Amino acid sequence: TDIGAWCNISGLDNLMRYGASNQKLYINNELATSITIPNGVKAIPSSAFYNCTGLTSITIPNSVTSIGDSAFRGCTGLTSITIPNGVTSIGTNAFRGCTGLTSVTIPDSVTSIGNYAFRGCTGLTSVTIPDSVTSIGNSAFYDCTGLMCVTIPDSVTSIGESAFEGCTGLTSVTIGNSVTSI
Repeated sequence: TDIGAWCNISGLDNLMRYGASNQKLYINNELATSITIPNGVKAIPSSAFYNCTGLTSITIPNSVTSIGDSAFRGCTGLTSITIPNGVTSIGTNAFRGCTGLTSVTIPDSVTSIGNYAFRGCTGLTSVTIPDSVTSIGNSAFYDCTGLMCVTIPDSVTSIGESAFEGCTGLTSVTIGNSVTSI
């Protein structure tokens, strides 16, 4: 099967989420370490790459509009992610436990960041949330211990419970045009 077909399989949640940890995903008999999702795929389904620790890079096309719950949860080998301009929502637990993630780009199309979306991403050092985002879910950045600075735009009307709890390295928060030192 190819990666486009993989993203269209229903039931990936049951297959990947309830399988063993440290999943090894093979596409056309090759271990998937670097994946380019083909243009035309509209959604990355829930748990599509759950615990694929060998995954080191992912390229997501602009055709994708949603990143499902736990889509990349536990992908500890990912170091950076660029979320394309088509994405409007980042699902619950989408990148939870991606401890290798040092860089994330969230585009202006995203309106909501789900509960626990980046929980435990200890390698993240800074996050800029774009003006399009109106809600940040519960525990969205919980235990992101490497996070030192966060920019939250005026557009955000809702920040969930414990959204930044455990961010022990956080020293600067920018809200709109105001900088708060902690």
